[in-house]
Amino acid sequence: MKTQQEEFKQTNEELEEKARELTAQKAAVDTKNREIEMAKLAVQERAEQLALTSKYKSEFLANMSHELRTPLNSLLLLAEMLANNSDGNLTPPQVEFAQTIYNSGNDLQSLINDILDMAKIESGTMTVDPSEIPFTDLQEYVERTFLPVAQNKGLAFGTELAGVLPAAIYTDRKRLEQVLRNLLSNALKFTERGKVEFKADVATKGWSPDHLALNRAETVVAFTVSDTGIGIPADKLKIIFEPFQQADTGTSRKFGGTGLGLSISREIAGLLAGEIRVVSNPGEGSKFTLYLPLQYVSSTPVKPVLEKRLDSAAPRPAASAMQSVLTAPAVSVPEVGDDRASLQPGDRTLLILENDPNFAQILLHMARQKGFKGLIALRGSTGLELAEKYKPDAITLDIRLPGMDGWKVLEHLKHNLSTRHIPVQIISVEEGWQRGLKLGALAYLKKPVTQKALSEAFARMQGFIERPAKELLVVEADAAQRDIIVELIGDGDVHSATVSSGNEALASLRASRFDCMVLDLSLPDMTGFELISKMKKQTELRDLPIIVYTGRDLTKEEETELARLAEAAIIKDAASPGRLLDETALFLHRVEANLPEAKKRMLRQIHDTDPVLANRKILIVDDDVRNIFALTSTLERHHMQVVHAENGKTGIQVLCQTPGIDIVLMDIMMPEMDGYETTRAIRQMEQFKTLPIIALTAKAMKGDREKCVEAGASDYIAKPVKAEQLLSLLRVWLYR
Repeated sequence: MKTQQEEFKQTNEELEEKARELTAQKAAVDTKNREIEMAKLAVQERAEQLALTSKYKSEFLANMSHELRTPLNSLLLLAEMLANNSDGNLTPPQVEFAQTIYNSGNDLQSLINDILDMAKIESGTMTVDPSEIPFTDLQEYVERTFLPVAQNKGLAFGTELAGVLPAAIYTDRKRLEQVLRNLLSNALKFTERGKVEFKADVATKGWSPDHLALNRAETVVAFTVSDTGIGIPADKLKIIFEPFQQADTGTSRKFGGTGLGLSISREIAGLLAGEIRVVSNPGEGSKFTLYLPLQYVSSTPVKPVLEKRLDSAAPRPAASAMQSVLTAPAVSVPEVGDDRASLQPGDRTLLILENDPNFAQILLHMARQKGFKGLIALRGSTGLELAEKYKPDAITLDIRLPGMDGWKVLEHLKHNLSTRHIPVQIISVEEGWQRGLKLGALAYLKKPVTQKALSEAFARMQGFIERPAKELLVVEADAAQRDIIVELIGDGDVHSATVSSGNEALASLRASRFDCMVLDLSLPDMTGFELISKMKKQTELRDLPIIVYTGRDLTKEEETELARLAEAAIIKDAASPGRLLDETALFLHRVEANLPEAKKRMLRQIHDTDPVLANRKILIVDDDVRNIFALTSTLERHHMQVVHAENGKTGIQVLCQTPGIDIVLMDIMMPEMDGYETTRAIRQMEQFKTLPIIALTAKAMKGDREKCVEAGASDYIAKPVKAEQLLSLLRVWLYR
């Protein structure tokens, strides 16, 4: 018995010891878990910091690249003019100096473009603009660009198109040429003797086995660039595709460069639904192969560059792209030297809206050479005043203007019946050619521009101005409808050609040049969507404005597709003839004053009953009853429903008690509860978090806009308010 007690005692002691050990282990595990959790939080916080840093870096790079391009644009253009020595007054060494400046500027431009492309890639804003590209065009581009370089280095250079290739590839020409340019430039740079070859062929293998887009493609094309250069060690093959990485990174490296080219090329290849593969042996050479599907298909839903105008006559750009409208004082003297003091009746005039005074002077010089007299405005608001006052024959427009950006200026010009006929040539560092064309611009030129491109732009404007009649193509299967459209639109300044099928339309477009096309979606041989798609694949037809005029009820998917493909879509009803007249007048740049009185009345009625404003409910919060009366009178003329309040507290009550308010005009300086406090209070209410609120203030002081936006305002306009500016701002925020 005693022995058993001893055994039990010993067993209990052992169990207690194990319990203590388990408790200690549990405490250790808990401590470890806490450490792991803290480490996870630290990693998560670090990741968030890195993401934010990356975002700031991308924004900084994009902004800095744009800022650098503006002065560089003038530098390149002036250096090119000097190097051309058209006056013959420069010595050969001076011409060589100018050519050196020009070449160095182009090198700097290439570096800036690389940095900007990397910023776009990191921020996910690089877009694809596919078109049909004949392989012979690519071969000519490669030979024209790189054969002289190879000859200068004493290298053999060859290009080959395999016999099994189809006639063309459907992808983004600019991005494809950019990748080929990077690959061929590297091949020539790293090859000192031997040869460089370019080949395009159909591929059945070679890309990554898990690449879904290439695996699904019916046909894959391989663009191969091979050389007999220095080659790449096996341990460097992966890092060469990383940003700022090169195989040779030492301070005594023989070959220069930023190390961005291949990284950008890899990302662009992915954007085009393809990939780049490389095989290389040190001392023997390298072979880079770009695999692309023959027919590019976007892997994500296509977003239209510009919000589409369905069933509307007024141009309505997306609100997120707009800056605030500030009332600027009238400018009675030029901001920089121009020709306004010497203008005579009958002079052909060009209005230059440009934020860079140096480039504005270059444009003025070229305008004078082309027979124009020039007016210069460095701000958007000043440009609108000059356009209204002088009615120029043409306008060049920069998008990056202070105060009121170029998009808003264009919207003002095209909504004003007295200026909407003026052809506008956009010249800007901003992307957005399609958006510009949809708003009614004549053409889009991206900075930096060459002298040749500017000359072509001026020639285009001159040709458009001098042509007495514009050409319209009407594609409509119903003969009676064709006659009605021609009767509605044609009045001397427009020549209308009519066809009844898609194939006839394509034949007419090949045979003649047209300024605009009106299209019904129901055709006997193909749908309107198919016709537009075929047209968009042809580079020379890509900029032709297309107005869809149909009796069909469109599905949401069809509306989205039309927003991407066409400039305007109108559903036939009792009011649709007026809208069709208005849209064609916009894209044909017709002078409203020259139209018959009946058509003038139709246009005025369309603009007086702007569907963006009509029947929309607006709340005005202002302590000055005179201001409420003036604003109400203006807005009711455009068929808006106006409710008002004379202080912030009442404004909030009216907002909560009145259903269906679409937008608020909020005065800032009010007693008791000012506009800042009122706006903050409104934003605290869940149902009003996205309600557009436009701040009104008596002074446009520095920092006012920032204060308004911080308080929750959507936008800002200074008193005294100009009616057209206010209406334009309302259109921006009311369009959905």
